Amino acid sequence: MMFKLFMRATLLVVLLSAGLSAVAAPALIPAPPQLQASGWILMDAATGTVLAEHNADEALPPASLVKIMTDYILAVELAAGRISLDDEVLISEKAWRQGGSKMFVHVGDRVRVEDIARGIIIQSGNDASIAIAEFIAGSEDAFVQMMNAQAELLGMTNTHFRNATGWPDPEQYSSPRDQAILAKRLIQDHPEHYAIYAEREFTYGRDFQTGAPIIQRNRNSLLWMDQSVDGVKTGHTEAAGYCLVASAQRDGMRLISVLMGSDSTRSRARDSQALLRYGFRFFETRSLYAGLQQLERSAVWQGRDDEVSVGLAENVVLTLPRGRYDDLRATMTLDPWLTAPIAEGADVGTLSVTLDGDEVFSAALIALAAVERAGFFKRVWHSLQMFFTRLFS
Repeated sequence: MMFKLFMRATLLVVLLSAGLSAVAAPALIPAPPQLQASGWILMDAATGTVLAEHNADEALPPASLVKIMTDYILAVELAAGRISLDDEVLISEKAWRQGGSKMFVHVGDRVRVEDIARGIIIQSGNDASIAIAEFIAGSEDAFVQMMNAQAELLGMTNTHFRNATGWPDPEQYSSPRDQAILAKRLIQDHPEHYAIYAEREFTYGRDFQTGAPIIQRNRNSLLWMDQSVDGVKTGHTEAAGYCLVASAQRDGMRLISVLMGSDSTRSRARDSQALLRYGFRFFETRSLYAGLQQLERSAVWQGRDDEVSVGLAENVVLTLPRGRYDDLRATMTLDPWLTAPIAEGADVGTLSVTLDGDEVFSAALIALAAVERAGFFKRVWHSLQMFFTRLFS
């Protein structure tokens, strides 16, 4: 019995080859579109796979893309329960006097956090950004420290913040890759809050002359041009050029594009669309395995049980060239001398997934249950079996 299990444990087990076609031609994928921007990147939001990039790690002026981090910290504080949407933010003179884009708040106003969030996201209000920074941290300078600490936690290695608005500062910079990382985490960590980014407009304040409500429109023109787009944020200064972080979801696949340093509002929208079309046309994201589900049973020596279920600790999702899913090869290698006691979650082997001979994923296989040591006589018997199995294998 144990010898049979040993032989099975040493085999490479092919898991994904059932649907292969001997006559299927590989999909032809062209080069990514060439864009007129200082730097750009296209990333799958589920897997973090980069599908196209140019100068993705170059430190560039971020303009109002900075407000994505400002709002991310707002979302973190809401999720932690340290503030609520109904809290009132007192508008300081500093927030009111800040130049650039505004949501039209006034000194001494008390504005709900929910309205401030929309002022940051939809209107890109500098006044709203400073107001929330002061509300959360006491001052904008203290809030900037939170921003830089959060950037470090998220792995944004080419980013440094100097203010909460994106107001030009030679020491403030970010990169397309870092902005994609931030957008990915915003979407994954705070999906309900992220839904605000899809809103095309909101109404806040009144015109001094007419008294009419002020309708504040989202500056992301892709929301009108492409129904699959639901965010994220625009930015513009003379130094930064025209910037846009965009995200779209089609057929369960979400992509994030980042353009920094484009030359016009039209080109940043056009080029963002080109990137998204390229990604959706030539790539797909598929689920391969569910975490903590049995993939195989491995032989166990000197245990109360002769086998243990093995699987992966987490779900496996891959982004692949479209039409290549059935060309994947997955092999599993199990430890043939796995000996009890075995803790639940212990590494017992490896899984490797390849495409055209190149490894695209690998992970440890873990025991899905604990196996205790057997009694004295079974351990002695297995020790003898192990000796002769090793001798003759």
